[in-house]
Amino acid sequence: MKIWRIVLLPVLLLALTASMAPAQAAAVRAVKKKVLLEYSRQGGFAGFDDRVTVYDNYCVRLSRRTGPTIDKCLTAQEQRTLRKYLKGLVMGRSEAPPAGADFIKYTLVHKKQRVTRYTLPTSWQPVVQELDKIMQKYWAPD
Repeated sequence: MKIWRIVLLPVLLLALTASMAPAQAAAVRAVKKKVLLEYSRQGGFAGFDDRVTVYDNYCVRLSRRTGPTIDKCLTAQEQRTLRKYLKGLVMGRSEAPPAGADFIKYTLVHKKQRVTRYTLPTSWQPVVQELDKIMQKYWAPD
């Protein structure tokens, strides 16, 4: 009788785990709703290719040129800070690329408006700094 328990328990655990994986994936998809803000930083001598997507429930998707994509939800304090900075955000117009090869391209998408800049306007600075801080805190290499 004990042998059946030893054999049956791992099989049941495996079946239970396999049946939960699709449910967990569906839960993650359900959590993400509309995109509130998209931010990307590309170029420069270091070869940046950072992306932050903030959803309307203040969960974020973080990715870099190398490594994994990370999904996290912001703390209440981070949400308040980002909301405050977004109230002061003035998108403005896109800039033409500067001459040369060593520049950083910043792109924000907010309220269906996509703007690319190579210098940060005053209203962009707190938003970009906060998103860079979030990227630094939550994104971790393999």
